[in-house]
Amino acid sequence: MRPTVALVGRPNVGKSTLFNRLVSQRQAIVENRPGVTRDRLYGQVEWLGKSCSLIDTGGLVMAPGDLEASPKELSKLMREQAEAAIEEADLVLFVLDGRIGPTSEDQQIAQLLRRAGKTVIPVVNKLEADPWGGVLPFWELGLGEPLGISAEHGMGTGELLETIFEHLPTAGEEEERDLIRVALLGRPNMGKSSLVNTLVGSPRCIVSQIPGTTRDAIDTDLLYEEQHFLLIDTAGLRRPSKRSDSLEYYSSLRTERALARSDVAVILLDPMEGITEQDERIVGLAHEGGKGVILAFNKWDLVEGEELAAHCQRQVAQRLSFVSYAPHLFISAKTGRNLDKLMESIRQVAAQHRLRVKTSQLNEVIGDAVLMVEPPAKSGRRLKIYYASQVGISPPQFVFFVNQPELMHFSYKRYLENRLREAFGFEGTPIQLFVKGRKEK
Repeated sequence: MRPTVALVGRPNVGKSTLFNRLVSQRQAIVENRPGVTRDRLYGQVEWLGKSCSLIDTGGLVMAPGDLEASPKELSKLMREQAEAAIEEADLVLFVLDGRIGPTSEDQQIAQLLRRAGKTVIPVVNKLEADPWGGVLPFWELGLGEPLGISAEHGMGTGELLETIFEHLPTAGEEEERDLIRVALLGRPNMGKSSLVNTLVGSPRCIVSQIPGTTRDAIDTDLLYEEQHFLLIDTAGLRRPSKRSDSLEYYSSLRTERALARSDVAVILLDPMEGITEQDERIVGLAHEGGKGVILAFNKWDLVEGEELAAHCQRQVAQRLSFVSYAPHLFISAKTGRNLDKLMESIRQVAAQHRLRVKTSQLNEVIGDAVLMVEPPAKSGRRLKIYYASQVGISPPQFVFFVNQPELMHFSYKRYLENRLREAFGFEGTPIQLFVKGRKEK
């Protein structure tokens, strides 16, 4: 396993800016106000052939309630997340604000780090003006030699990386594994973080009844029945008109990027509210992105009854007919109901998403389909399908070589898709059909 480094410190000292600098991408949300980062956010640092995992944390608020941007409950939860990251880490980077100098709260955090018994590097940020003199006051924290940097401008980060890897244990080679990446999507407060926590069996993410608690896309490794999964907990997607500020806009971008790197999207739905326009939009994003799709009606511990289940199924058929291939389950993230079925469904959908069929079998199915329903004709010309070939997976992609592509009506293409699903399954995954012209010899 890779060694792990945690970024800790007071709110608004530049931890997320440093995180983005070290992982070489804008993965963490950065805004010039405290309390933006709440959960632990994981990334990977690569430097001169070496690598480590990096954890960004919410600001350590030593006195709950001092953080104006977060309620007392969230301040406490953010501290718990930061302390969990410290416990997990092989090395801690204590990020400090060089413009302000050491504060009483920095002293309290330094005491917490000494009690944890971890190796700590004090990293004094925001030292564009006085990189050397600015570190001197931070010797008083008693944590060893401080390093001066500017995360925003990249100043001193090369020396920081060198120091990090000097203190880390040598990482062994990672085992090759068949990883299934699962994005958890849905409107705000649908129970995505609770689902992660129940599956993992520990409070890996902050869970709160306050909608919008998760703002970054949070990655969690899960080993379930000898299968490795990467669970990507995302911020709830609101309608564009409901995004109150730039922070929610960037949260939405992170969610869409999280979807892009997933194999399977599990979309959580509310059985009491039914399927909304925003639910349709979220499912559409997964479908258009070519991802495996599973519909999960959550909070089933609060409702029961075959009648409600039948109503939900009717809504799926009416409003989400474009993903008629998607399985739908009734689960409870709170009690764990049907989560074993959910995990098995994720495994099956991922396998179907990567399925490749033999060319001979494919063309046998297409040949039978053409005999059953004659291809369409127009102005005396009839569509001829010479043969088909699978050209890709994730999602499965097929090319049909025909005499005149314009004769392939969308309804006949849908008919061919249905025949492929009957023959090979493809449960939970979109399949893409392309038509290419070929002259007769």
